[in-house]
Amino acid sequence: MNICIIGTGFVGVVSASVYASFGNTVIGLDIDPQKIEKLKHGQVPFFEPGLSDLLLEQQKSGNLHFTTDYSLAVSQAEVVFVAVGTPSTSTGEADLKYVFATADSIAPFLQENAIVVIKSTVPPGTLTQYAERVKTKTQAQFFMASVPEFLREGSAVADTLHPDRVLIGTTEPEVAEKLTLLHQPLQTQIIHTSPESAQMAKYSANAYLATRITFINQIADLCEKNGADIEEVIQAIGQDKRIGSQYWYPGLGYGGSCFPKDVKELAAYANSIGETNNVLIKINEVNEQRIEKILNQYEQKIGGWLNKKVAVLGLSFKPETNDMREAPSIKIIPYLLSKGAQVLGFDPKAEWPVNGDISFFTATPPVTTVSPDSSFTQVNTINDAVRDVDVIMCVIEWPEITSFDFSQSKSAKTQWFVDTRNQFSPKEVTAWGYNYLGIGR
Repeated sequence: MNICIIGTGFVGVVSASVYASFGNTVIGLDIDPQKIEKLKHGQVPFFEPGLSDLLLEQQKSGNLHFTTDYSLAVSQAEVVFVAVGTPSTSTGEADLKYVFATADSIAPFLQENAIVVIKSTVPPGTLTQYAERVKTKTQAQFFMASVPEFLREGSAVADTLHPDRVLIGTTEPEVAEKLTLLHQPLQTQIIHTSPESAQMAKYSANAYLATRITFINQIADLCEKNGADIEEVIQAIGQDKRIGSQYWYPGLGYGGSCFPKDVKELAAYANSIGETNNVLIKINEVNEQRIEKILNQYEQKIGGWLNKKVAVLGLSFKPETNDMREAPSIKIIPYLLSKGAQVLGFDPKAEWPVNGDISFFTATPPVTTVSPDSSFTQVNTINDAVRDVDVIMCVIEWPEITSFDFSQSKSAKTQWFVDTRNQFSPKEVTAWGYNYLGIGR
């Protein structure tokens, strides 16, 4: 098939590369000429394992192209995917301006019977509004569908090639048939729903996973008070087939580009239709307060952060990505600096902004702004970060961090080892000579 994918961010580039690998002719479209030129040379603006190689391979094969020209990309496309960003507004709703901007741009160039697929995360009802805007600028017949993505950063290529399911939301049998054919190479279950159900399924999946993280954090707080160990609790409840052992992540709360945004947007959507007593509103509040609450608890145990030298290991929001959106570090580091600590940061891929402006990475204002002359330094190695510090804080479970031999870096003075993801054995860390602090242990 001839396919156009609008938006060359995380979802758009991965999807374009994978669809091209099936033998389709795919054009990635973006209004940013610099980004397009970099993509033509296999330069991805973010770190994602395996993506750069796949990108170059499919461009060499002739299946994948990139352009800024709407006329060229859309006029040839049987299927047009919209994969642009839908950030949250200040009140939590999905900001659809980028989505609707594509409606105005594609309308004059749509071929007859083209299928327009919204891959962006949008609330139910968006397809109807989108179609109405397109109809004002074209006489061509076209069809709408929703095919939400379920990718995880750090494993996006693998997730796209080996998904648990593909969700196709449309009311048109011919559209369902064509999109099913497009996704057949994935050899996975294909579920057909209405567009509204597909959109709610995307929000629901992310909100439920965020709920599990929030729930287990609440249980971990109880464990802190009663002597139970959250890891033993997880092992016990995970054997219940109704519950399962996956996605129990006690720690500093959920972050990243999807969970915080999608929970807020689903809560705002519930409010907009009169469902004001919604559990997601509380989940969002608890998650936003989580880091400051935990850091306050640690402060009491270590005797205050003032004049403490702290190593923060892991700046991205999860391993195998350099994405810092809603990462724990963007709340932890300003908090520690505001308390008078000196902070050294390390991450294998993510880079702290040189000017200290972290507003892009978080929808929740931090405790303080990190200025260029602050007491924060990003270093290139774990050794440089942990040398003679008072506190080692392991924030993200990068393999480089979890496999590091901290026994060799222990100094003679009292040092605290803060394990915010419960990746280390308390007994082992204590045997190395550190005072151990975990989550719910």
